Amino acid sequence: MRAAYTSDQIRAAERTLMALLPEGALMQRAAAGLAAACAGALGRGLYGARVVILAGGGDNGGDALYAGARLARRGARVEAVLAGSRTHQEALAALRQAGGRVADLARAREVAGRADLIVDGLVGIGGSGALREPYAGLAAVACEAPGVVVAVDVPSGVAAGSGQVEGNAVRASLTVTFGALKTGLLVDPGAEYAGRVELVDIGLGPYLPDPDVTALTDADVSGLLPRPGAESDKYRRGVVGIAAGGARFTGAAVLSVGGAIRSGAGMVRYAGQEQPVSVVRNHWPEAVITTLRPGEGVGGVGRVQAWVLGPGLGTDADAHQVAASVLASDVPVLIDADGLTVVAADRSLLRRRAPVLVTPHAGELSRLLGVPREHIEAARLEHVRAAAAELGVTVLLKGSTTLVAEPLTGSGPPVRVNTTGSPWLATAGTGDVLSGIAGTLLAAGLSCYDAASCAAYLHGVAGGIAAGGTAIAAADVVTALPAALRKVSHREGAPARLGG
Repeated sequence: MRAAYTSDQIRAAERTLMALLPEGALMQRAAAGLAAACAGALGRGLYGARVVILAGGGDNGGDALYAGARLARRGARVEAVLAGSRTHQEALAALRQAGGRVADLARAREVAGRADLIVDGLVGIGGSGALREPYAGLAAVACEAPGVVVAVDVPSGVAAGSGQVEGNAVRASLTVTFGALKTGLLVDPGAEYAGRVELVDIGLGPYLPDPDVTALTDADVSGLLPRPGAESDKYRRGVVGIAAGGARFTGAAVLSVGGAIRSGAGMVRYAGQEQPVSVVRNHWPEAVITTLRPGEGVGGVGRVQAWVLGPGLGTDADAHQVAASVLASDVPVLIDADGLTVVAADRSLLRRRAPVLVTPHAGELSRLLGVPREHIEAARLEHVRAAAAELGVTVLLKGSTTLVAEPLTGSGPPVRVNTTGSPWLATAGTGDVLSGIAGTLLAAGLSCYDAASCAAYLHGVAGGIAAGGTAIAAADVVTALPAALRKVSHREGAPARLGG
C-alpha cells in the first residue's frame, strides 16, 4: 500500500530525524537523490547539458542548489535563478564552487528557454495559496520552457497537503519527493501537475505517523478480493440485486448487470420495468429477472446480499418507490446516478442501519451537499471527507482521481486514492459498470470501504486493458473485467477465500 502524508506530518518527522543527525545531513541526502533523478531524467550524458535551477529562499531552494552543485561537478552547465530576497547561502556557495553561475532574474525566460533541464526549487511543502511574484512568473517560465522540468518535493503552486492549485503552478515531467509521498501528489489537480513521481528515501520512515491518504496496489487488491473455494456455490459467492434502468436509459441496466456478472457475482437478480427488462434479458441470460409494475417496490425480487440502486432508474415517483423499498432492506446498498438525485431530494432515505455506499461525480455530490460543483472539483479531498461526515455513509467520489472516504473521524481509516484511472474512462456508461463491480464485492462480504476501493481499482485496470491507447465504450470495460481480475489477483500460492 502506498501512503501519503500532509505537510505538517512530514515536517514533524523531519524535525525528529534532524535532531539525530549532523547539521545539514538531511539536506545532503535529499540533494544526492535529486541530482541522481535529474541525471536520469535527462536521458543523455550530463557533460555539457544546460541546467537551470529556479531557487526559492527556503530549504526547497537549498536542496535544488546543492543538487545543482553535484550536477555541475559532473560536467553540466548550471545556472541558478534566485527568486527570493534571501537564499540558502551554503548551498549557493557550493554551487558556485562547483562552477555553477547565477543568472539575473530578468533573464529567467532567456536562460530557461535554452535549458535541457529546469529544476523547480521555488516553493516547498510549506507553500499555500496562489503564488506571488516573482514566483508566479517563474512558474509560468518553467511551464513554457522546452526542457524537461523536475519539481523538488512538490511542484510550486501545488498545495502539498491537498493537491489544490490556485493560480499559476509548475507542470513537471518528474517530481522528486523526499522521505514520503505528499497527499497533493496523489490527488488532482495536484497529481496532474506532478507528472511521474519518484520517492527518495531519506530515513523518515520510522518517524512517520498514520498516513493522511493511501493508495492500493495490485497486491493489496488481490488480498482483499474474495476467491471461490471448494465449498463455494452461487449463494456463498454473493447474490447482488440491481435496481436500475428505465424507458430512457435501458443501457445503464445492461452495463450495471454486466459489470456485476463479469466481476464474479455468484448471482445477479435484476429488477426493472418492462422495457429495460427485455434489453437485459437479451444481453445477460445469466441474470435472474423480475419485472416491476409501475409503483411497485423490490419486495418480491428474492433474497440478495447487497443492492445496486440507481443507474438510469429515473427520478419520478416510481423511482422514489423503488429507492425507498431498496433502502428499507437490511443489506448494504450502493447508490449511484439517478438514485443519488432521488436521495438528494429526500435525504431521509439515507437514515438506515445497514451500510450505504454512494458513488457520485462532482455534479451529483454538488446536489447532495448543496455546494457548487467547481468548489468540489477544486478541493476534492476536502469535500469527499465532508460528504462522508455529513451524510454518514461511505463516499466514492468519481473523477480524474477517484477518492473513497469513510464516515468515521478520529482513528478511522484514511481516504483512499485510486491510481489506476484513465482519461479513456471518461465516457458514458462507465460509471454504471463501476456500480456493478462494487455491488458484486459488497455482496461477497467486503465492507463499503474495501468494495469501493477495489472496484475503482479493477475498473481502472479494465479500462486500461480495453483502451490500449485508443477510445473505448463502456461495454469494452465490461468485456475486459476478467482480464483485469486475472492481472490483479494472479499471485503464486495465494490462499483461496470464500465470498459471502
